[in-house]
Amino acid sequence: MPGGRRIAAVTDAHFDVATGECLALIGESGCGKSVLASALLGLLPSNAQSAGRAHLGELDLLTADERTLTRTVRGRLIGLIPQSPAAHLTPVRTVRSQLEETVSTLTDARGRTAVRSAAESAAERAAFPADHLDRHPHQLSGGLAQRAATALALVGDAPLLLADEPTTGLDRDLVDHTVDELRRHVDDGDRALLMITHDLAAAERIADRVAVMYAGRIVELTDAEAFFGTPGPRHPYSRGLLQALPERAFLPIPGMPPELGGLPGGCAFAPRCDRATDACAALPPTTSQIACHHPHAPEDLRA
Repeated sequence: MPGGRRIAAVTDAHFDVATGECLALIGESGCGKSVLASALLGLLPSNAQSAGRAHLGELDLLTADERTLTRTVRGRLIGLIPQSPAAHLTPVRTVRSQLEETVSTLTDARGRTAVRSAAESAAERAAFPADHLDRHPHQLSGGLAQRAATALALVGDAPLLLADEPTTGLDRDLVDHTVDELRRHVDDGDRALLMITHDLAAAERIADRVAVMYAGRIVELTDAEAFFGTPGPRHPYSRGLLQALPERAFLPIPGMPPELGGLPGGCAFAPRCDRATDACAALPPTTSQIACHHPHAPEDLRA
């Protein structure tokens, strides 16, 4: 960063995603979710550094060179639904032409009729209206751009799909349609889904497991059924996220997330946590998939 500063955007992220599984990565804006997805695709800015391992089969994504990422990974092994779809669509070409190019590159479809039909099928899967296929990106609403990006990501049937806020700009019916289609995409083949989202209702509808990120660190990783139902989340921050929902307690988490450039030495959530003690001045280890000195006990959450 300017002035020689360093920011740890993501730290100590340990997780896996199995074939046939959806892992929902949730947390407030700026906590590092999209940075994590960018690292997996080799799309970090030039001043970023990464360490560790990220294996997709035998391939380590963090050490793969640009040629491998371009020709083997992006689109083929990992599909991406970007957070800002309008910025990822080519502005001078229609949605149809971009879909047809993607079909020609990533599938066995050959011939104008076959390619056109496959492109229209991809658009239908993402609920993108056929009468908008010949429009340019600037002629689309935010929700339509989101659906176009989803259609493009589904074309290659990649083993891993990264969906970064795939329901942004969609009304509830389209949210349900989109997450159901993503679920089918996972269930219909040997594929996995990592979905980054603020929409906890969408996460509850689709996820098998939930990973909660706070200030660049995964603080809880658990089964979705237990997270959204009984016994519920055990990390105080995770519990606060659910309690903030209108259909639950509608209680906001007090305070604001810390800046990643000024994280405290101990638990980053401690200044906002009503369970914090002097022990929280030390960084909590991750034990039983929870990084907290004072997690809620299962019986606390059933009460």
